[in-house]
Amino acid sequence: MTKKEITIVGAGLVGSLWAVYMAKKGHKVNMYERRPDTRKEGVYGGRSINLALSDRGWKALRGVGLEDEIRKVAIPMYRRVMHSVDGTLTYQPYGKEGQAIYSVSRGGLNQTMMSLAEQHEGVKIHFDQKCTGVDLETATAWFEDDHGKIVEQEADLLFGADGFYSAVRQIMQKTDRFTYSQTYIEHGYKELSIPPAEDGGFRIEKNALHIWPRGGFMLIALPNQDGSFTCTLFMPFEGENSFENLKGDDDVLQFFRSTFPDALAMMPDLIVEWKENPTSSLGIIRCFPWTRNGKVALIGDSSHAIVPFYGQGMNAGFEDCTVLNELFEIYGDDVDTIFRQYELIRKPDADAIAELAMRNFVEMRDLTADPDFLLRKKIERRFADKYPEKWLPLYSMVTFSHIRYHDALAEGNRQDAIMSKIMSIPGIEQKWDSVEVENRLLELVS
Repeated sequence: MTKKEITIVGAGLVGSLWAVYMAKKGHKVNMYERRPDTRKEGVYGGRSINLALSDRGWKALRGVGLEDEIRKVAIPMYRRVMHSVDGTLTYQPYGKEGQAIYSVSRGGLNQTMMSLAEQHEGVKIHFDQKCTGVDLETATAWFEDDHGKIVEQEADLLFGADGFYSAVRQIMQKTDRFTYSQTYIEHGYKELSIPPAEDGGFRIEKNALHIWPRGGFMLIALPNQDGSFTCTLFMPFEGENSFENLKGDDDVLQFFRSTFPDALAMMPDLIVEWKENPTSSLGIIRCFPWTRNGKVALIGDSSHAIVPFYGQGMNAGFEDCTVLNELFEIYGDDVDTIFRQYELIRKPDADAIAELAMRNFVEMRDLTADPDFLLRKKIERRFADKYPEKWLPLYSMVTFSHIRYHDALAEGNRQDAIMSKIMSIPGIEQKWDSVEVENRLLELVS
């Protein structure tokens, strides 16, 4: 492929990974980032909400030889641990023996990814540069620094990897027949933490994702390398159990005391963090087309931001890089075909994972505390273990395979219909592991 000048807007996770892909092909890459360099001391790193890295993400990292480096900062989580109000714990494995999703710090991973990008010849990151304009015909972009100085950057190709509020997408939105929607859900989130134990160890199980499901809202906790857990409270902005009703210190303490008592006992800094950490919104971006003129393309959240409840936002963005790279390998200099194929392939999958993420929110906050749901998962798991060629659970399709998201959604809908019939069998609670149920499942899946 002819060597090109590449501009990437946004030095987040997806932008940094794509910069490595482009640099490895010998292209000259300039990456522009609106924020300051978070690797410098005293610079706020933004959101710290942890991410769950799974097979799609690992494949993208493996494609440019970064997997081993990232595994050093990732903690495997083999199962969900559900915490009831009375402290009772229930467990749900994520996959087969040895399968795990991996907890990584967003800020720490982003810093690692930027450093790895810089180590590849041709990648230069320009910080404190706000994108103020893009010429969609020529891939020329303009950036303004904190002092008002404007820089013009010419390129052969420009990639908008600048997230939910993408400046590149906003320019594309002004073009004819560009379809766009931005939807906020009623829930927001606040980041909290559980510090390490006095001896530096973990206060609760290390290799698990912890959930306090409360129906309509929930608290989750993911482990960090230092023994702490990054916690996130997801709750409606308004209503009975909501952020608007937790105004004073006493309100917050009473709420946690009655709702998350075992978590509260491990959160000595709750009130300080509650005041210091913002309550942030959660939204979904859908748009099309993702490319323009064979010159400009959107990748990651700029084209398909989703809510975080399937742990697939970063993984889906990384998979964009995998798909784009494969298309560059196939079509070489035919960028028009590459971009058209890219958006046609990825758009149905982006829509599917957006829907799946919202469904998983309901599952996490409501159903993981439901005995019928847990029984259903046990039946599915038993059948999948015995007949892996006939049944791969939806979660495994999404998390532990490279089956396209929209194919996984369709198969998941088929499985839902089957399991509804199984759960309606009289006395299913007593005979869930019987030959009768197994034979009925074999009949329904054939």
